[in-house]
Amino acid sequence: QVQLVESGGGLVQSGGSLRLSCAASGFTLDYYAIAWFRQAPGKEREGITYISKSGDNTVYSDSVKGRFTISRDNAKNTVYLQMSSLKPEDTAVYYCARTTYTTGRYFYSENLYNLWGQGTQVTVSS
Repeated sequence: QVQLVESGGGLVQSGGSLRLSCAASGFTLDYYAIAWFRQAPGKEREGITYISKSGDNTVYSDSVKGRFTISRDNAKNTVYLQMSSLKPEDTAVYYCARTTYTTGRYFYSENLYNLWGQGTQVTVSS
């Protein structure tokens, strides 16, 4: 079954850290770039970071730059999102998605993605 599965979400205090995983199955992750999106209650889903197929190009939104780090291990068919210095406003459902889009410049455009995970909840308490 072709799918992306996110894991690692949970409840954390403000200032804390979490690492999310996005595991691919049914296809080879090497052929795809991956992005993380999030959707907070009552808000639209937003793209927060992107990593190219090889991992040599990463892009971050201003809201997470300097606090979050995206990485990938193609041998494990997994992409990670290391989140540090978490704030209550980071509370959201986090999704990973795959794309063949290569530059990352407009990675936040959802129509570039053809497969999404089911999401994992991250809650940051103040």
